[in-house]
Amino acid sequence: MIQDERNPRQQGSYWYDPEKHGVSFAIEVLRAVRRFRVADAAMRHRAQAEMNVNETDLMALRHLIACERQDRVASPKDLSEFLNISSAATAKLLARLSASGHIRREVNPSDGRAQRLFATQSSHDEMRDSLAATHEQMMRVVLELTGDQQIAVVHFLDSMSAIATVPSAPKVPADELAPERSES
Repeated sequence: MIQDERNPRQQGSYWYDPEKHGVSFAIEVLRAVRRFRVADAAMRHRAQAEMNVNETDLMALRHLIACERQDRVASPKDLSEFLNISSAATAKLLARLSASGHIRREVNPSDGRAQRLFATQSSHDEMRDSLAATHEQMMRVVLELTGDQQIAVVHFLDSMSAIATVPSAPKVPADELAPERSES
């Protein structure tokens, strides 16, 4: 790629000034977060391939399993809201997961119409087979941290998650940012 002379390449970091005090190691922390995100995505892709499901399917199964572990029963509406997808997309998802044997649907006995959703035992087994070894290794790493370090990591990751999930503020044109001058 040819470098545009009007936009010379900068040394250092794209977003941050590495000469600023404390920024250099902070950049390394952010790079480590990015490396983890890439590794986590690769782990999920391996699980998807092993279970023969797509990303949304895997998220749905993880949610249904989490609901079961919390003694909650998931519904199609609950799943739509969790995945932030339409009811039509949820219907297709449920048909696909049901046909592949990953979920079972039951009629809610209290009203006879609403559905209750459960991951099948084979889905539980596939999920465990696919991710258990990795999760055990991750737990060993976490247990090497002191209690204070664990609290710091949780605070850090929760703060980063909060930033990442908030939509960006709309851009304001530069001329609207300038303070108004009164003519005297």
